[in-house]
Amino acid sequence: MSSRCHRRSFLAAAGCGAGFLLLENSLSVRAYAANARLNVGLIGVTGRAGWFVQTMPQLANVVAMCDVNRHRAGPVFEKFPGPRKFEDFREMLDQMERELDAVTVAIPDHTHAAAALGAIKRRKHVLCEKPLTHDVSEARALREAAAQFKVATQMGNQGTASEAYRQSVELTQAGLLGDIREVYAWKDGGGTGDRPAPAGEFPPPDDLRWDLWLGPAAARPYHPLWMKWHGWRDFATGNLGNWGAHILNLPFRALRLDTLWDADAPAEWRPKEKPVIRIKARMSGIHPLTFPKWELVEFDFPARGPLPPVHVTWANGAGAPGARARVEELMGRKLDWGDAGAKRWDDHGGCLLVGSRGMLHTIAHNTTLTLLPAEKFKDFDLKSIPRALPRSRGHESEWVQACQGGPAALSHFHYAGPLTEFLLLGNVATLFDVPLEYDPLAGRILNHPGADAALRRPRRKGWEL
Repeated sequence: MSSRCHRRSFLAAAGCGAGFLLLENSLSVRAYAANARLNVGLIGVTGRAGWFVQTMPQLANVVAMCDVNRHRAGPVFEKFPGPRKFEDFREMLDQMERELDAVTVAIPDHTHAAAALGAIKRRKHVLCEKPLTHDVSEARALREAAAQFKVATQMGNQGTASEAYRQSVELTQAGLLGDIREVYAWKDGGGTGDRPAPAGEFPPPDDLRWDLWLGPAAARPYHPLWMKWHGWRDFATGNLGNWGAHILNLPFRALRLDTLWDADAPAEWRPKEKPVIRIKARMSGIHPLTFPKWELVEFDFPARGPLPPVHVTWANGAGAPGARARVEELMGRKLDWGDAGAKRWDDHGGCLLVGSRGMLHTIAHNTTLTLLPAEKFKDFDLKSIPRALPRSRGHESEWVQACQGGPAALSHFHYAGPLTEFLLLGNVATLFDVPLEYDPLAGRILNHPGADAALRRPRRKGWEL
C-alpha cells in the first residue's frame, strides 16, 4: 500500500490528499477573506522567504517587509509598493508595533530566534521557517515565550500539513505497525568537511547591511565565502537542522517523543523514571567551523508509558557507515542517493519506522506513505484507521486560522521547540567524540560540561535574547 505526492506536484505546491499547501482559489482563502484580515510583516523576502511573499498576501494584509540585502530584495520591494520597507527587523517591530498582528521569519538560521522572540515579546504571532532556531537554548526560549505571551505559532516544516503525514501518525499510534524500536532517517549530501575561516577582508556590497546580517554572531570582516552560509556552523544547522525538521518530524510525533520534554504530559505517556536521552555520533571528523562530510548520529529514547524504548539512527552523507545497507536490507531494494544516476526524489532523504508487525517508509518531506512488506499490506485500506488529527487546508492557512482564534497549528512551538532541540543535539554530538546524556526536562547535558556549554552560544551585545 502506497500513498504518494510526486515531486512535480510537491514543488508546484499543488497539494496532496486534504491539501498540502495553499492554492490561490481555495476555500481557505475565501473563508479568511470573510473575516478580519491580519496585518503581517515579512522578515526576509528572498530565497526561501519568497514562498511567504507568494502566499501571505492571499491570507493577510502584508503591511511591512524587511530584508538586509537591498540588491536581492529590490525586485520584491518594487513588486509590492504598499508595505513599509525595512532593513532592521528590530526597527520594524518597534515602529510598527501598533499596526502588526503577526510576522513570518525566513532569514538565515542564526537570526531566527532574535527575530521570532522579538515579535513574541510584543505579543505578535509568529510563523518561523525551519529550523526553528540555531542552537538548543534558543529553541527552549521560543517555546517558553510562546506559552508565556499566548501567541499563535508555527514552524515551517510544511509536510506536516500533508494527508500522508497525518495518516502516518494515526496508523502508527493506532498500533498497525506494532512496537517500534528502530527508526532510520537519512539524507544524501553531507557537509563540506574541514575548512578554514575565510582569509582577507573585502568591502561589503553597498546594498548589504553586513552588520545586521551577522546579527548575534561574532563580528568579523566581510568575505563573500561567509555568504555561503549553509556550510558554516556559526550561521547554519547542517542537514540535521535543515532537513531533519522534515525527515524526523514523523517519528517524533508518531512515537510521542515530544512527551519526554513535557513535565505536564498525560500520565499515560510519562516515563517511569526521569527521562535521559543518549546520543552518540560518528563522523568524518570534528570541525568547529563546518559540518562533517558524513555523520552517523544515534539517539536512544526511553520508554514513554506503554511505548517501548526506541533507537533512532540519522545517517547524513554517502560515507556514513552501515545505516544505508541496513535500510536497503529492510526495504528490500537499493537506495539511490544520486550515485546510480537516477537522482530519485524518493531516495535523497527519507525515514523508515521499523515495527514488530510492519514498517512505514516516507520521503524527506513526509508527503508519502508506504507500508512494508508490500505483499502484507497490498490490500490494506487506510480509511479503516480512525482519524485522530484535524485535516489541513495548508500550513500557512492553519497558522492564520490560529492567529484568528482558531485551533493551534500542528507544528506550534510547544511541539517544534522540542523537535528542534532533538535535532540540534545531534549537531552538538558531532563536536565531541564521546556519548552524551541529555535531560530533556532540564535542558542540560549531564555528563560533559563542554557539550552542555555548546547548547548555547555567545551573543553579540545588543542581540541578547
